[in-house]
Amino acid sequence: MNTTTSRRPPILYGAALLAALSLIWSGYAITDLMHAGPFGLSVAIAGDIGWITVLWAEYRGIAIGGKPWAPHAAGWIIALAVAGLLVLHGLDAQSTGQTVAGPFVVLVGKIVWAFALAAMTDPAAPTPEQQAEVHAFMRDTAHQTALHHARAEAEIARIRDEARVTLARDETDFEIGLERLAKRAELARRTPLALTAGPDPEPPADQNAEQANTTANTIASSPNHVRGQIANSAATSTNPDSGRPSIADLVREQVASKASNADAVRGVMAARPDANRDSVAAAVRRERRRLQPKDGYA
Repeated sequence: MNTTTSRRPPILYGAALLAALSLIWSGYAITDLMHAGPFGLSVAIAGDIGWITVLWAEYRGIAIGGKPWAPHAAGWIIALAVAGLLVLHGLDAQSTGQTVAGPFVVLVGKIVWAFALAAMTDPAAPTPEQQAEVHAFMRDTAHQTALHHARAEAEIARIRDEARVTLARDETDFEIGLERLAKRAELARRTPLALTAGPDPEPPADQNAEQANTTANTIASSPNHVRGQIANSAATSTNPDSGRPSIADLVREQVASKASNADAVRGVMAARPDANRDSVAAAVRRERRRLQPKDGYA
């Protein structure tokens, strides 16, 4: 966090001038001390770049490991190291002036920069302890935000997985429903539209003859009573569908006009194809038996 102001106090200009003079003098002295030509100049430039970088870190109030004094300590270490090299340069040149005045420029420049940075410090800026507290709060907030985001992503992933399972179940239910509908349609196609009761088994020939003899004897003994029952049965067994002739009327008509029972049955079935053939045949036989005694009696 920057704790300096944007205003430029006058001391800043003097500090910048002293820094330029210190860089020039230290660069010359270190290069001359190395006796290595361009390689010695590189060592001087490296020291100057390190000093300027540390000054920028002090200006910005950058802390290392939560220690705000680290940049200041690094700046003084670099300044003392450069001063020591300048002392060695003066001794190497056997010059008392260079030995004393050389490091003096660097140390004065460092001291002036310390005052300049102090003058640029914002008095309303938080203290290092307050800045550490703010940074801790920001870290905790960022941590909680990251945890919330991770939990939200996990919840979204869980919801998506459950939705996929539900979708698979719905898809399976849909396919099973379609198969059931197809089976029902196939069953409906294979089922007859109407199921009719099977015909009664035809009695044996001797039983028919016995029944015919019994009926003839009954009619002979009481012909009027039998005729009344047959008439009443014919009157009450008419087809409820008034649009078509009843089976009883058709049987009487066909028996009267056809000499053969088979022809009479075919005639009735041609007029009423919905009738049961066995029932029609039985009615034809009964009508034929009814007419034969009557004809004989008359």
